[in-house]
This record gives sequence, C-alpha cells and structure tokens, in this order.
Amino acid sequence: MTKPIQPTQTTAYYVQAILSFAVSLSSVVIALVYLPVEGWVRAFLGLGLLYVVTSTVTLCKVVRDRQEQSEVSKRVDQARLDKLLTEHDPFKVNAA
Repeated sequence: MTKPIQPTQTTAYYVQAILSFAVSLSSVVIALVYLPVEGWVRAFLGLGLLYVVTSTVTLCKVVRDRQEQSEVSKRVDQARLDKLLTEHDPFKVNAA
C-alpha cells in the first residue's frame, strides 16, 4: 500500500514566497511611478509587467498540474500492481 503524499513545504516557505513576490512587484511598480519618462512609456512598461506576472502565474499552474497528474498516474499504476501481486498465487495449480 502506498502512503499518502505529504506536503514538503512549510508555512514559513509559503509566507516567504508571498512576501518576496509582493516586495518585488511593489518595487517595480514604485520604480515605474517615479520613472522620469512620459505617461505612455510608463503605461507600456506597466502593461508589460502585468503580462509577465500573469504568464508566470499561468506557467506555475501548468507545471503544478503536470506534476500532480504524473503523481496520480504513478499511484494508479502502483495500485494496479499491488492488486495483481495480492491476487497472484505462485503455488496454485491450474486444472487441465
């Protein structure tokens, strides 16, 4: 029997990741606000930043989903193998 998947990340890891994302995003936004250029340049860079953030979130979700799918298929394969091994009797003689 396989043991359930246990998360390896701690709460501190999640908090650190969230704070790191918030600090990096806010620092870039502040830099864009105080950048000495015209408004359209600021808007273009802000739109580029928004695109990078949303595509990063999408990439993270795709990678996570692929990993979860591979874990589930491995667990299904292991369950099938366990069932075959428990049903197999090496000393059973087939009657002819």
